Amino acid sequence: MAQRKSRSDRRIDLIEAARRAIIRHGIDGVQLSHVAEEAGLTSGAVLYHYPDLSELLVEAQHAGMERFYELRLRRLADFTDPVEKLVVTIRSGLPTGPLDQDVRLLNELGGAAGRNRVYGVLLTSLYDRQVSMYQAILDTGAALGVFRLSAGSLTIARNLVALEDAYGYRITARHPVIGPAEAAELVLSYARAATGNDLSH
Repeated sequence: MAQRKSRSDRRIDLIEAARRAIIRHGIDGVQLSHVAEEAGLTSGAVLYHYPDLSELLVEAQHAGMERFYELRLRRLADFTDPVEKLVVTIRSGLPTGPLDQDVRLLNELGGAAGRNRVYGVLLTSLYDRQVSMYQAILDTGAALGVFRLSAGSLTIARNLVALEDAYGYRITARHPVIGPAEAAELVLSYARAATGNDLSH
C-alpha cells in the first residue's frame, strides 16, 4: 500500500508545482488551476494546503532563491582560500543553461517586481545578501594581502552581482555566443581586474 504523504511533503510538492506553473504561464498569468494541474490535484486540494495562492507563489519564488545565497554559503564553508571562494562563488551564481528553472523564475520575479511590492522586496533582499557574501570574500582577501582591490569592496561586490544577473539573463535568453562557460569567464575577467589577482583556481 502506498504511504500517504505528510503535510510538509505535500507542501513541498505544491511549491515545486507552483514553480513549474510560473515558468509555463508567467508570474502574472499563473492561476490556481495551473498549479493544481502541475501537481495532479484538484484546486480544492491546493487550497487546503495554501488557502492564499499568493502565499504559495511567494514560497515558490523563495525556494528558487535559496540556491543563490543559502546553498552558496554552505558550499563556501568548504574553502578557506579567498581566491577559491571567489571563483566558486562566481561560477555558482550563473545558470547551468537556457532552461535553468531557478534563473527563469528569478527573471519572472524581476519582471513583476515593479508591479508587486512583495516581489520587489524579495529581489532586493536577495541582491543585498549576495553583495554581502561577495564583500566578505573581498575584504578577507584584501586583509590577507591576496587581493589589491581597485575600488571599495562594496562597489566591486555590487558590480559582481550585477554582472551575474546580466549574464544570467543573456544565457536564459539563449544568446548565441554567451553560455555558462563564456559568462563565467567574462565575470572572472572583471574580478581579476578588480582584485589584482589572476584567480587561477
